[in-house]
Amino acid sequence: MCCGATTEAIQDSPLLHSALCKKQRRHVRPKVQVQRLNWRRCEGKSKDMEMKNLKLYLQNRSIQEENEKLRKKALVLRRENEALMSQFQKKFSSPPQGS
Repeated sequence: MCCGATTEAIQDSPLLHSALCKKQRRHVRPKVQVQRLNWRRCEGKSKDMEMKNLKLYLQNRSIQEENEKLRKKALVLRRENEALMSQFQKKFSSPPQGS
């Protein structure tokens, strides 16, 4: 009773039983084949995604390195600015000498 048909129909015609069972088995094969095709498609997309991911990773690392260089440069400029402001304040805040 593999195909869910009534027992009377199966007893009356063994060919019907065979045909119904074959029909039922056919539904399994296409699903497996479709899954394999989808898996192959996904496999190709996976490689594309890996390449895109690698390119984005390298781009990100480059941006991070540039950002670190700019931070160091900004720190040097800030210290230089603080030193100049300190000299400026000392020069103009002290009372004139010799009067």
